[in-house]
Formats: sequence, structure tokens, C-alpha cells
Amino acid sequence: MADPSTYRPPSGSIPELPGVYRFRDATGRVIYVGKAKNLRSRLNSYFADPYGLHQRTRQMVTTAASVDWITVGTEVEALQQEYTWIKEYDPRFNVRYRDDKSYPYLAVTLDEEFPRLQVMRGAKRKGVRYFGPYSHAWAIRETLDLLLRVFPARTCSKGVFKRAGQIGRPCLLGYIGKCSAPCVGSVTAAEHRQIVDDFVDFMAGKTDTLIRRLDREMMAASQELEFERAARLRDDLAALRRAMEKQTVVLGDGTDADVVAFAEDPLEAAVQVFHVRGGRVRGQRGWVVEKTEDLSTGDLVHHFCSQVYGGEQGETDVPRELLVPALPPDDDALADWLSQHRGSRVSLRVPQRGDKKALLDTVARNAHEALARHKLKRSADLTTRSQALEEIAEALGMDTAPLRIECYDISQIQGTDVVASMVVFEDGLARKSEYRRFVIKGATDDLSAISEVLRRRFARYLDSRAETGELGDEMEIDPDRPGIDPRTGKPRRFAYAPQLVVVDGGEPQVRAAAAVLRDLGIDDIALCGLAKRLEEVWIPDDQFPVIMPRTSEGLYLLQRARDEAHRFAITFHRERRSKRMTASQLDGVPGLGEIRRKVLLRHFGSVKRLTAATVEEIASVPGFGLRTAEAIKAALGGEPAPNGPAATDEPAATDDPTPPAEPTPAPARPAPDEPIPTATEEGDESDVSRDA
Repeated sequence: MADPSTYRPPSGSIPELPGVYRFRDATGRVIYVGKAKNLRSRLNSYFADPYGLHQRTRQMVTTAASVDWITVGTEVEALQQEYTWIKEYDPRFNVRYRDDKSYPYLAVTLDEEFPRLQVMRGAKRKGVRYFGPYSHAWAIRETLDLLLRVFPARTCSKGVFKRAGQIGRPCLLGYIGKCSAPCVGSVTAAEHRQIVDDFVDFMAGKTDTLIRRLDREMMAASQELEFERAARLRDDLAALRRAMEKQTVVLGDGTDADVVAFAEDPLEAAVQVFHVRGGRVRGQRGWVVEKTEDLSTGDLVHHFCSQVYGGEQGETDVPRELLVPALPPDDDALADWLSQHRGSRVSLRVPQRGDKKALLDTVARNAHEALARHKLKRSADLTTRSQALEEIAEALGMDTAPLRIECYDISQIQGTDVVASMVVFEDGLARKSEYRRFVIKGATDDLSAISEVLRRRFARYLDSRAETGELGDEMEIDPDRPGIDPRTGKPRRFAYAPQLVVVDGGEPQVRAAAAVLRDLGIDDIALCGLAKRLEEVWIPDDQFPVIMPRTSEGLYLLQRARDEAHRFAITFHRERRSKRMTASQLDGVPGLGEIRRKVLLRHFGSVKRLTAATVEEIASVPGFGLRTAEAIKAALGGEPAPNGPAATDEPAATDDPTPPAEPTPAPARPAPDEPIPTATEEGDESDVSRDA
């Protein structure tokens, strides 16, 4: 634990100007970013008596090893620089407005020729219009089901859309009138986009204009004796009104605003925001954040606005008005910064009476209930996590609490498809963006696999230390960005070392891991193993294990890390085994490489359907000839080709490196050490914790 006085800058060297500052730990990693109107006054407050500081602030200044700053001209510039650094460094001691779950949005892919309506989660993309967030995906689907009658836009995936165009027949929605079927040319691209534009206008709050237009068309159809068309328009109007009833009118003046409220205690704060567009509640969102220091309600409003409205799509998210419980000290600068993102004036207000004050009180009640629910969750309790880290440090004889823990596990079946996982816990919470998975290339048992994965991981760590100049490498590294690769501009993988390494296993696994760290010359990282049978904690060079009490919070944290590593490893192992078993039946077919196998499986959907297909159906796939189709049918257990498959009926596939004359099974391509993905291509209800 560092003494803040050892790195305190001389008071006279700190300017009395507005600026942004960064605290770094001993490895150079940025752990906290802040801004100040007066840098000297603000930074000096961190170096007062540590026992008088907020608990979280005291932990931050004792973890840090240095501090630096830059000065700016105005508070608006300071806000922009603070936002940029928080996004770049992701400091673990900053207030983080992150959901405990992924909220779904109703997304419209306006960047496509035929835009699609869909449920989408995860990071926002350019060219996509979002409505929400909604609390449940079923709420979006209910709304869509009502509106597709009036706005029959495409909702299918790219694969379904393409397949329908190939066979010339629309899906069920096209037959029942809930899709205009652009896949088969029932409407042109311009006509379909007009349908989508009307849908976007309706969701954006322009409901009165659309309802009046449909009402006029219904009356005109009735006067012209087109009763079927008039009845259809009547039903469309009823569907629109039912959809509008689901969005409660809360402000009669058609206000566009976000209503934000907080419920807080000395350590944490719950945040709730209602998105009101056109006077109707369009969505709701909530967070529970840890208070890094003694923050007022106005400070929480500042952090909320600077993080939630600063993204690439900020101009579409920033409302005309923010209703908040208290104004931050820099409210004028904050309003100017938000106005720049929106492109028009944004106002921050504290409602005093009337409907807006009543709505703010409702949002505040939701925030208090969210904070009460959050306190019941054991894993999110800051006091419990601090106790767990202290118990681990005491049991293992560590000088400081292990703020970063890495846990490793191996998954295999008799030496086949051997994989390993690395999960990361920071401050006692899983940090899924830091998870990594490994394909083990030479090992066949757990001990050799543990040795290989640790050697690969910490060799990468030593390489990154060499790049920063700590081991005498001559490579130029920006000292202000030690965690950023100068060649790619992205964070370097494995750049930060843990304080504690946990392996799943007992004394043999710990001995193998200790040998690797010793060979690499690493002696400043603690190591332990957690055996499943009796939950014993093994440490290197000890004859007997450490027995932690069954009710220990420290043991509970180690168990959670071990179980998470096991889950992550076994899902990766099953994924690789499933892919190998699926493709193995086609490996011996001459001229059929990996890409052509994927084309077949994508066309038929599964190996079962491919097996049931005839030779003529296989040969009808673009790029496949009759002889190759016969060979595929023979490989899948059908009638073998009379004289064996000939490789001369069509050119050899360019994606297959194996010559057709000497067919050999294509080995499974080893995946590199990689981070888990943050979202799927479609983005629909993806979760990074699922079988990544």
C-alpha cells in the first residue's frame, strides 16, 4: 500500500487553472480521472489526512503511485477531455454508469437498402435509429406486433431475407399482411423506405399527424364505397391507438425531456432516468454506482450527463430538457457541452411544482426501490467485497489486498480439444471484458496445459513491460499512454499483471504454475490453488493447505472466480468439440475445403438436412458439380459414387489448401488468444457471459 506523501507534487508546481488530472498505479495504469476548476485546490484535497477521506478515495490514493495533469482554457474543454480520458483508460475508481443487465432497444437499420425493425442490445452502431431502452424485450415485440399491421416493414434477418428472394416465396408475415415482402419484389426499395420512415415518425412522437391522415383516408374510402379499404384503415387506427395507450401520457405539453433522480447512501447511489418524448414515457433505465468520493447530488448529475450523453450517437440521445433534482456547480458549462452534442440548445432544470415535479418524485421513488433491491445482493456489497479481499490477503500472507485476481482452468476430454480460460476479478467483481481463452497446442494433461497457458500469458506480460522500456527496450512508447500499443492505438493485451493468480486444482497444479513463474523470473505475484473436494487453498512450497472458514467471504470470492473460470472453459471446449464433430463427416471429400463446407451448411441449415438431400439438390448449390455432390452423398452415408468421385468435373476450390489427389482431414484451426466478443452481428439480446 503506497504512502500518498511519497508521490505528492510540490504545491507550488500545481497551477491554479482549470484542468484534468490522472492518478496512476505502480504499473502506470490510469486508475482515476477527474476535472477541476482549480487544479491546485482540488489535488491538495487528496493529500490531506488519509483517515479523513472518503473510504473509496482513501483506497484510491493509497493504490496510486503518481499523479499528472493538463490545463485547459474553459470548463467545457475540461468536460470534453475528462470524457475522452474516461473512455480511453476506463479507470476502475471512476463512477461507472454501467447496467447490471443489457437493456433492449427497438432498432431500425436505416443504413440498409431495405431497413429492418429488430430488438437490439449492446453498443450502438452508426446508421441505426434506436428507440428505448425498454425494460423487457417482450415489451418491444408486443409493440411491434401491433404496429406491423400499419407499418408492414421487414423484421427478418439477412439470411431469411436472402433465402426468400432465392426461392421467390415470402415468409408467413408476408402472407398475413404484417410484412410488405420486399424480398420478393412486392414493394420497391423506395416504397419500403417510406413505410419505415412513417414508422420512425410515429415512434418519434409524430402521432397526431399520422392518425389524422389515416382518418381522412378512411372517410374518403367510405364515401367512395370502398368499404373493405375503409375497414382495413379503421383497424389500423385501432392498432395505433392501442400502441399509444401502452405509452402513458405524463406531460400534456408534448415535452421532450429526460427525468433523472438519485437515491444514495455514503458508499453508493442508485440512478433512474425516464425518457419522455412527445409527452409520453418512451423508456426507462437504471444504474447503481459506487461513489468514489464524497459526492453531492449535483456532482452525481455532472457524472451522469458527462458519461451517458457523450457517445458517438449522443446527438440522437440528448433531449431538449433535463429535469434533475439538483444543479451541478458547472451547470452552465455542462449545458453548453450538451448543446454541442445535440446541435441545439439544451436546458437543465430543477422542477419546483406541477406535473414535472410529480414525475420527478415518481422517478425518485423508483431509484429508492432500486437501491434497496441492490443492497440485498451480496456480490455487489462494497463492504462485503472489501472484507473478502482482506481475508484473502491475510490467509495468503500478502502485503496488500489483491485488487486484480486472475483465475485459470483447463477443459479437455482425454487429451482432445484442450482449452484453457482466464477470468479476471477486479475489486471483487468480474471484469468480463478482460476474459481470455486459449487453445492449448501441445499439452495433453492438466499440468502441462496449466504450464503452457501461464507461460504464454506472462510471456506476453513481460513483452509489454519491455515495450514500455522497463526492461531496457529501445522502442518508443508514449509515456502518457503506457497501456496503449503505439502501432495500433489500441490497449495492449495482457499489459497488466494481477496481484493474485488462482488455478483450479490442488498441490500438483500449484507446483506446475509456480515453476513457470519462477522460470520467467516473476516473484511479485501471489499464487494459490483451490481444490474442489474440500475447498482447500494451496500455496507454493507449503506441505499443508490453508483452510479458510466455510463462512468466509474470502473463500466465497475464490469459489466464484474458480466456478466462473470453469464455466468459461467448458463452454469454449464444447463449442470447439461441436464444430469438430459437425465438420468431421465432410473432411475426406476431395476439393471440399473449409469455406465450401460452410457454404453447404449455410444453404441446407444443418448436417441432418444435408444428409437427407438428394445428389441433384446438392449439385444445384452454386459452385458444386455433380461428381462432388456424389462424393458428398457417399461421405454422409448415402449411395457411393460408382467409380469414386472425380476431381475433374470442376476447378479445385481455391479456399482448400489440400490438393484433391491426396485428401487429408483438415485440422481444426487453432484460435488465437482472444477477448470475448461484446455483441453478436445482429446485436439481438446478446450477452458476453454466454458460451463465448
